[in-house]
Amino acid sequence: MTLDSQLELCAEHYKKWKAAALESKDPQEIRKALDKAFFWIELHSAFIALNAVEQLNSKNPYAKNKILIAKTTLSKKLADYASEILNEINLS
Repeated sequence: MTLDSQLELCAEHYKKWKAAALESKDPQEIRKALDKAFFWIELHSAFIALNAVEQLNSKNPYAKNKILIAKTTLSKKLADYASEILNEINLS
């Protein structure tokens, strides 16, 4: 997945959950929607930061290893999020 598509995906989901929070009247639903919106904006920021670090340290083997670890961590966060969503809708 390219950086642009990752950022676009994050932005779409952030906007969706932000809108859901603003439209809801139930405090619990607002909190859930805001938690999800913050997750997506945090992920968006992480992708931007990671890309900047990768551009600056593309030849450093130590940095490459750390970047790979960071990418793995982001992938795990996405997998955990997906699992959480599946549990919410009782599909897993």
